[in-house]
Amino acid sequence: MSNLSKAINDVLAERERQINVKGYSTDHDDSYEQNELPRAAAEYTNQVIGRGWIFERHPDLYRSEVASDFWPWDACYWNPKSPREDLVRAAAILIAEIERLDRKEAKADAEG
Repeated sequence: MSNLSKAINDVLAERERQINVKGYSTDHDDSYEQNELPRAAAEYTNQVIGRGWIFERHPDLYRSEVASDFWPWDACYWNPKSPREDLVRAAAILIAEIERLDRKEAKADAEG
């Protein structure tokens, strides 16, 4: 990973954290069938778009923002941190979704 940018390394490290620390394995990701992963990524991105401006002066207010109804999981899983950290998480969640789609396609091809 040394030739990659800090941003890419951070996204890959976040994806590994999601798997190894949070326990969001590929089997876990494969259970999603209603766009939960892209919705979560979009919600973190929307947090940055809509509320990122407030972080510099009022980080606690940014972090206390409530997720919209678009958030796919229970509110206890919504945890905005900072605009950059939220974009890193969004990118890592999108990687999880792309990997899930790849596995789904490979399984269909193998069965097909």
